Amino acid sequence: MINAPNGMISTSSSATAQTPALKTYFKTPEGRYKLHYEKTHPSALLHYAHGKTVTQVTLAHLKEKPAPSTPTSASSSFSASSGVRSAAARLLGGGNGSRALSFVGGNGSSKNVGLNSRIGSIGASSSSNLMANSNFDGKGTYLIFNVGDAIFVSDLNSQDKDPIKSIHFSNSNPVCHAFDQEAKDGHDLLIGLSSGDVYSVSLRQQLQDVGKKLVGAQHYNKDGSVNNSRCTSITWIPGGDGAFVVAHADGNLYVYEKSKDGAGDSSFPVIKDQTQFSVAHARYSKSNPVARWHICQGSINSISFSSDGAYLATVGRDGYLRVFDYSKEQLICGGKSYYGALLCCAWSMDGKYILTGGEDDLVQVWSMEDRKVVAWGEGHNSWVSGVAFDSYWTSPNSNDNDETIMYRFGSVGQDTQLLLWDLEMDEIVVPLRRAPGGSPTFSAGSQSSHWDSVVPLGTLQPAPSMRDVPKISPLVAHRVHTEPLSGLIFTQESVLTACREGHVKVWMRPGIAEGQPSNSETLLATNLKDKPLVSSKVSNTCYK
Repeated sequence: MINAPNGMISTSSSATAQTPALKTYFKTPEGRYKLHYEKTHPSALLHYAHGKTVTQVTLAHLKEKPAPSTPTSASSSFSASSGVRSAAARLLGGGNGSRALSFVGGNGSSKNVGLNSRIGSIGASSSSNLMANSNFDGKGTYLIFNVGDAIFVSDLNSQDKDPIKSIHFSNSNPVCHAFDQEAKDGHDLLIGLSSGDVYSVSLRQQLQDVGKKLVGAQHYNKDGSVNNSRCTSITWIPGGDGAFVVAHADGNLYVYEKSKDGAGDSSFPVIKDQTQFSVAHARYSKSNPVARWHICQGSINSISFSSDGAYLATVGRDGYLRVFDYSKEQLICGGKSYYGALLCCAWSMDGKYILTGGEDDLVQVWSMEDRKVVAWGEGHNSWVSGVAFDSYWTSPNSNDNDETIMYRFGSVGQDTQLLLWDLEMDEIVVPLRRAPGGSPTFSAGSQSSHWDSVVPLGTLQPAPSMRDVPKISPLVAHRVHTEPLSGLIFTQESVLTACREGHVKVWMRPGIAEGQPSNSETLLATNLKDKPLVSSKVSNTCYK
């Protein structure tokens, strides 16, 4: 693949000659976002015996490794392989040292990468080509993504397309993963498999090891002992001190504690009514998982915690968004899509709004204050597969109380498009009430002061009439990949887009000098303290 002089990406492959060329930039009112580089996987390393899976992407930031007071297995692994790594570093140059970019994921964690160790696999051949970077155990930002039966790790400080590490699973496919930057005991990466099995591992330990399999992994729900349906979404609980949640394709969600044995015996009572939300706790103190939440009939497609960990949002095959008070284990509110399943959801950093997207090709904006849809967006031509607020985008205007009154958010879909939206709450026209047989009355401004009554707690609402909810249009619509998209992540310096086939593109924000290194350490510290992970917005002008 080459960059043509006209700023388009062209390819010499005759198979793709018929597809329109993709632009290497897109315009917004604040300037151009430019394609900086791409990340992908070596196709020769994939094994499709277990079928394809949709690629999901996680960003992981590793902090400086504390000096161990006593020798550990990890340190011995380092000394045993340091010769290979330093030799590779001389050949390749320092991946992390060459550029100091800082990327932050949708969960607020930032990640830096530095290493080149190409293959570590369960059941993989030993003839793999190993390369590593001398900065491998220091700070770094890493891109973690699954393709087929493998997990790949890429160095985001290197423009090298190929991953620095791959881990293959012999009996099942990895389908979801999550990273906890604040992990205390080293286990910071979760991996969920299509078999229902779950692993927690240390990312740093995987990068240090030159072997072909997961190292030092804690194994949960082994061989589907608790639930043998596919893992669909996995996340650490913010402030949960090592607790995490795993959602499954049968509509159940399980709460685990990392500090407990992964093989702890857990048995839960039979679910009496599949249509009703219910919570069951494990009978014994050593059990793991510690709780089961039955959410819905059919698959839970995505889960997301508010940044403070107080609320949990789920979306599912039945088309409903559900929002729970996590500590009280109580359903707060929810509502249905206009058509089909909901596939993705995301919180605003302030916890006031929730985005959803799904099979009705629409994006919906939910208000936690009003417990209902306050806007819907039309612009995709196929299913919406990923949504996220851009918490690093700065609103051109704010009110006297320094409150966020305008949000920027993005969405990606199976139509291969990235859409950016601006949502200005004070300018959204809100329907007040509809008189019998008459037209609705509208008003601008704060919604909560206008609704006749807030929906009762725990109510799942049908989809509102489209004419009763303000419609928003995308600010930007840009075709970014040739394959259907599966996710996007906003970072301080870029927007990352991923397609379901395992290709990731990094789009630099306007004003970011490509050749000028930035102080990622300072940027990360500032962002984690002052900013949550995401944000959003709206306009009628569409930039191509």
